Formats: sequence, C-alpha cells, structure tokens
Amino acid sequence: MKWVRFLFVMVVLAGVGAGGAYLWFQRAIEMPGPLQAPVTIVIEPRSGVSAIARQLADSGITAQSWITVLQARRTGQDRSLKPGEYRFDPGMNVIAVLDKLVRHDVVVRFVTIPEGLVTAEIKAILDGAQGLVGDITAKIEDGDLKPETYRYEWGDKRDALVARMRNAREAALKELWDARAQDLPLNSPEEAVALASIVEKETGKPDERPRVAGVFINRLKRGMKLQSDPTVVYGLGRAGDTITYADLERPTPFNTYVIPGLPPSPICHPGRASLAAVLNPAASQDLYFVADGTGGHAFAASLDEHNRNVAQWRKSQRASNPEAK
Repeated sequence: MKWVRFLFVMVVLAGVGAGGAYLWFQRAIEMPGPLQAPVTIVIEPRSGVSAIARQLADSGITAQSWITVLQARRTGQDRSLKPGEYRFDPGMNVIAVLDKLVRHDVVVRFVTIPEGLVTAEIKAILDGAQGLVGDITAKIEDGDLKPETYRYEWGDKRDALVARMRNAREAALKELWDARAQDLPLNSPEEAVALASIVEKETGKPDERPRVAGVFINRLKRGMKLQSDPTVVYGLGRAGDTITYADLERPTPFNTYVIPGLPPSPICHPGRASLAAVLNPAASQDLYFVADGTGGHAFAASLDEHNRNVAQWRKSQRASNPEAK
C-alpha cells in the first residue's frame, strides 16, 4: 500500500502549497502599495482590465499588474471598472485601488463663470477648462446662461455643460419671475433678463443692485430713457468702458441714450442676484445715480440733486488726479 501513502502525502503537500499560495496572494492584495506620493491618472474609456492594471503598475500605484488582474477577475470587478480621472493616495493596496475604480470615485473639477460676461468670454473659459471635451456647437445668446461655479468630471462634454448652464438660468428665472413684485414695467421674463444685464454691468456692489434696479424701474415707469453707459459700449461692439459724448449720441439698437425703453436683448449674462434685484427692486423715488469715487454710487431723486452729485464726483476725480485739472 505504499502507493496509497505516497498519494496521501502528495495530496497533503498540494493542499499545503495551495494554502500557502492563497495566504501569499491575500497578503499581496492587502499590503500597502508602493506609491510614495499622491498621483492622478486618467483611465480612458473602453480600457480593459489588463490595460488598466498595467497603467496602475506603470504609475507606481500597484506593484505587479498580474495580481491586480487576478483580484479583479476572481471578484468579478473586472466588469465594473469605470473610466475617469482618479487620484490615488500613498500606500493604497490593491483592494482599495479596485474599489475606487468600481465606485467611480473620480476627481471632481470645477469651472467658475463670473457674472456679467458676454458669450465669447464664457466660451473662452470653457475652451480652457482642462478635462472638458468637444467643441461648443450649441447657439448661445447673451443672457441665456446662469453664471456660477459648475462641477464637472474629466471627459464631460462642453455642450453638456452649456446645457446645464442654460437649464440653471431657466429654473432661476422662472422661480424669480413667479415671485416678482407687482406693477413692474416688464412684460416678460426676457425683458427682466435684459434689464438685469444692465444692472449687472452698472454695479459690482451686491448691496447696490436692488437700488440700481429701482432707478431703472422708476425711469421705465415714467417713460424716461434708461441712459446706461454699458449699453452704449455694448452697442459699439468694443472692449472697455471708456466712451465719449459723441458715443452717447451715436445711434445703435442698444444705445439707451437714444432708444426708448429696454435694449432688444441682454448685454451680458447676469447672475441670479441681478435678476432678483430687477424683479424685486428697492422702493425709492431715485431716478439718477453716479459714481461716488469710492466704488459705489450716489443716488438722487431730482436732476438738481444729481447734478450736485456729479459735481462732487468730478471734484473727487480732480483731487485724485491733479494732472487732470
């Protein structure tokens, strides 16, 4: 019966060997990885488990690619690894690395669109946003989008982000329009956006927006021209905000020193605060405002008072720039 004892010994040895191999493999997937400093990589779409494992090993995240492949296949995770941009911390083991890829725990990116930009400026920001893909093919008119900070992931399409910005503006506009003050001289949400774009360009001080909006609302109610310098600049189609007296008289569809009422369309993409200010303006008798030399504005209900404010502003300008006297 020697062959029986021999067979028994071989089975025992095979079992011991298999048990040892299992313990070795378990330690291999649980032990800290070789990564010494955080690293970010991009897993491209349609990458297979073998390609992903090689990329992880080549990036120093894992030690050996075949161990990652074996662990992914034995757990069924090889069918659930997702593409994207991933940040890996030092010492992550194979189990944690694969879990991150399965959960799609990707790097979160943000792009900020400031209030008051025109479409060309927003397109330039989106074109320069790292990780966004594709051209912007959607037609965008000034006033269509809501400026704010947007979250995105590597590989998101620019057109998709533009659609989110458009939907955000429509939702905010509907909410604010439905809660608007009574007796506003605005016939549609689109007119509210046009006026909000003027308010956005007139003041950068949040606490002034309702009062500036109130001035324009009062002027519209009285049939007075809005006389907003930013509309002149926009109508001339040039950068900067320097205008001459001749510019004020130059007829364009947007020159509110010449045309009555609102311009035909917005002159920028206004933010929510400016929309809110237009639809719930400050109650006042103000009909005029001028820069006060400190970054804000002086408001007036009469032309005489306004002229005094203008004289004061000119005096402060001369004081700050003696060569201009």
